[in-house]
Order: sequence, then structure tokens, then C-alpha cells
Amino acid sequence: MGGHEDLDRLAASARAELVHEIELSGAWTADPVWREAFHAVPRHLFVPYYYVGVRGGYERRWGEHPDRDARERWVRGAYADAPLATRMRDGELLSSSSQPSLMAMMLAELHVTDGDRVLEIGAGTGYNAALLAHRLGDGDLVTTVDLDPEITESARRHLTAAGYHPAVVTGDGARGVPERAPYDRILATCALPSIPRAWPAQCRPGGRILTPLATGLVVLTVRDAEHAEGRFLHTPAYFVPLRGADGRAPEAPGLGGVPRRARENDLFRFLLALSRGSLDPQEAYALWEREDAPRRERFGITLRGARAWAWLDDPEGPYAWPFA
Repeated sequence: MGGHEDLDRLAASARAELVHEIELSGAWTADPVWREAFHAVPRHLFVPYYYVGVRGGYERRWGEHPDRDARERWVRGAYADAPLATRMRDGELLSSSSQPSLMAMMLAELHVTDGDRVLEIGAGTGYNAALLAHRLGDGDLVTTVDLDPEITESARRHLTAAGYHPAVVTGDGARGVPERAPYDRILATCALPSIPRAWPAQCRPGGRILTPLATGLVVLTVRDAEHAEGRFLHTPAYFVPLRGADGRAPEAPGLGGVPRRARENDLFRFLLALSRGSLDPQEAYALWEREDAPRRERFGITLRGARAWAWLDDPEGPYAWPFA
């Protein structure tokens, strides 16, 4: 008992439960075809070990643990609808496998169609690239890039073990992967302080870029190489920051004089992060109050030529500020 066949059966059962849980969340309502991909791709092959927070530090769970119960905990945890810390260094989180329901929602909002070429920024474990390769039925349509060669090497191993063969590139995701452009879709799975200009330049007109930004997720439609625009989705999102070019976020401004109810409100902190210091905290608070705590989907981003700006409700409206 407790051999690989038992673990495979447990994994299949746990994967079916995860798919059901994602279904109930409504994450792929925009594109239900993703249900089959999540049912087919074995997440546990992409997280041969991961870390779980415990009192005083982290516990490492891994699939080759000599104890059967420990191996079963590893499998069940691999199919929890939760993010998994997969690479730590001196207590710092370097890489993770995102929460599956959030991944499903992001993939659905990407509006992938047959034959699309997709660039993923942030290879992680390779799981997301496998889902894309499964959906498109052709690994060569998918490119995933990461700055850390250890991450790309392990992602490549996981993908091969699961039977998927997208292009895995070691490089700075902020610069894209021009040698495999143009792309129809670009998806980032790491947080950035701004939108790299290389991305719309490597997208076909009409392409779609989805990226974490300012504790949210923004979806841009590419008009041409120098013009992209779009709104935030409703959901909050917190990702490991992109390392490399453009990877440093500005320091958060002081919040002196802002009432506590605003300081502790997720939507106010989103506005503050999005304003990037163009609004001081008191100005941001006045706007937040005047507009009745506006939700994320009322905000958007425009890139046009050398300019970039964030806005509320209307790109040409009264509430807009630079977003370089």
C-alpha cells in the first residue's frame, strides 16, 4: 500500500475535486473549455515539493517522502485551491504556483482561440504553460520565460514529465521574447510596477495582454505596437514580483492624515498603488470618498506612444494621472 499507483489514484480523485471546486467558483464562466485542461493536466507533477507555512517557519512537503501519510498530504495539498510556495531562499519567496481558481479565471479572461500564439511571463513551475499547451493542442504555440535558469530548468523537467513541450526561455520577461514574436496573447504571472513597452510591440493588433498590476489584474487590448488600453478585472491579485528590468516598485507613500477605515480598505490601497505617487494619500482619499470607494473595474491603463496613464472611468476624463 502507499505505492505510486495509490498516489496516482489519489491524485486523480483530488484533481476531480479541484475541478469541481473551480467550477463552483465560476472562474472559467467566460471560457468553459478550460475545464477540460484542468481535468487533464496533473498539477502534482509540477510541484514535486512545496512549502507550507507553520509556526516559526515553513514545512517542506515532497512526493518522495519515505512516510506514506506524508506523501498523501503532499498530493492532497497539490490539489488544494491555494497558492503553493515552490522556491524559497533565506526566507524570501522566489517562485510559487498560483491559486488554481485564479489561474482559471485569468486564462478564461485571456480569450484564447485556436491557433493563438501565447507568451507567458514568469515560468514558475510550468503548470500554467502546460494548461495553455493542452488548450491549444500544440506546445510550439506557447512560450514561457523566466529570468532564473533554475526555475526554467525545473519547469522544463516538469513539462516533459507531464508530456508537454512549449518553448521554455531563460531571459528577462520585461523584454519579452522577440525571436518568437508576434504573439496573440501575453499573460504575466508575476507582479510588475508598469507595463513594459516591449509587450505591445511584440503583439499583433487586436492582441490581448493580461498582467497583475497594483494589486489588481489589468487586461489591455493592443491597437498597434505603441498603443494599448484596457480596464482592470474586479478581483484582487497578489503575485511574486518580476525580477529583472523594470522590476522595482516605488515605495508606498506615507498615510498620515488618512482615516484608519481607508488605510485598511483593500480598494483604497489599490487606488494608492495605482496612483504611484501622482496623487498624495490625502488626494487619493478625497477621490476615493468622492467616488464612493470605486471598485477596480472602474479603473484602466492606457499606453500611447511615449505616454502611459491610469484613469478612472474614462481615459480622457477628469481623473487621470501619469503611469510610467
